[in-house]
Amino acid sequence: MSKFTDQQYLKTNQYRDSSNLDARVVIHQSFSTNSYGWFKWVFDTLIKLPENARILELGCGHALLWKENISRIPVGWNITLSDLSPGMLDAAWRNLVVTGRPVKFEEIDAQSIPYKDETFDAVIANHMLYHVPDRPKAIAEIKRVLKPGGRLIATTVGENHMKEMMDWFLQVHISKSWESFANSFTLESGLVQLQPFFSEIILARYEDNLYITEIEPIMAYIHSGMRVSELSEEELMKLRLDLEKELKEKGKIFISKNSGLFEAVK
Repeated sequence: MSKFTDQQYLKTNQYRDSSNLDARVVIHQSFSTNSYGWFKWVFDTLIKLPENARILELGCGHALLWKENISRIPVGWNITLSDLSPGMLDAAWRNLVVTGRPVKFEEIDAQSIPYKDETFDAVIANHMLYHVPDRPKAIAEIKRVLKPGGRLIATTVGENHMKEMMDWFLQVHISKSWESFANSFTLESGLVQLQPFFSEIILARYEDNLYITEIEPIMAYIHSGMRVSELSEEELMKLRLDLEKELKEKGKIFISKNSGLFEAVK
């Protein structure tokens, strides 16, 4: 089984706490060219929900979607944040408890959602469906718990997301092979996976890139990845030296981004 869908590995290693996810988010928060903000953009899709909406997020991570939009959340919304990892739920709780906003936290596997049919007005899967071993089962579960007219907001990345970083890995990795974490559910492949369950699906892309002016955030991002253990210390050092050379020559390091979401209506 791939690390990317190995639930035991995800719970006890990659997402045992929020540190790896934090390292990857920081680089986007610090160096993105789109000043509007990813979490604000994703939250915009929820504005059309009713004032008393029931919302479930699967794989909520550290709950930055809610923390960064706390003042925009209608008082009447009933929000349940869930994750496979207890460590990530703890990080989510810590980020939101200080806001005073009542939110329910639950450990949930997206392949078996413990709620009755037609419970939620919206289900959010923010950069997480590519981690699910049995995606058709999870999507069927999402559809089941959505009310008629309810929405699935499923965010992901495209095949060329952060392509430059993948190219750096290929240059230094002895095997010359590097699998993207999101290959199983991308902006290019997600539509055909959702179509058997939803007839109305909209794809929206978030225009953004990175211009990075520091080496350490890049190295922290690399060290947070699921395959960093495959790189030797020599390979990591070569990568750092190559990046330092590029930064010195150009003054900034460009990384292209390709992110977006599917909005599917039941």
